[in-house]
This record gives sequence, structure tokens and C-alpha cells, in this order.
Amino acid sequence: MNKAELIAQLAEDAGITKTQANATLDSFIATVTKTLKKGDKVTLVGFGTFSVTKRAARTGRNPQTGATIKIKAKKVARFKAGKELSAKI
Repeated sequence: MNKAELIAQLAEDAGITKTQANATLDSFIATVTKTLKKGDKVTLVGFGTFSVTKRAARTGRNPQTGATIKIKAKKVARFKAGKELSAKI
């Protein structure tokens, strides 16, 4: 499912226009992004938790040449499914 299909489904389920569903989804994404940027986490009970973890610097290997390369440390977004979502899947 892509974003357009998700928006269409949200609009149908909620009985709103696709424009309103798009604005709602964009607002949700922006809010989660801002929260994660601050280092906080977003917990939706029954669905899951969005959080940020730090990935340490490490050495890797270029598969084409076999040469070793240094990979910088960075922060990555993470999602952990909640118990209810896991049970439904």
C-alpha cells in the first residue's frame, strides 16, 4: 500500500474527503518526525512505539571491490509493534 492508497482508505473509513485525510496523515507524519528529532518517543497503545536509537560507528566492506570502509555513527528511527498489532498479524 502506498501513500495515495492509504489516504483513499482513510477517507473512506472516516467518511471524510481525500484532501482532509491527506492533511491528517501529513500532520501525523510531521508530529512524529518532530518528536523523534527531539529524542522522545511516540507510543500508540495497541499499535506500537516509534523511537530513535543510536547506531555506533563501524567498519564495513564494499562488496564490489572488497575494500574496507568506515561507516559513521548515526541516529535511526525504529518502530516496535505493540502486543495487539503483533497478535493480529
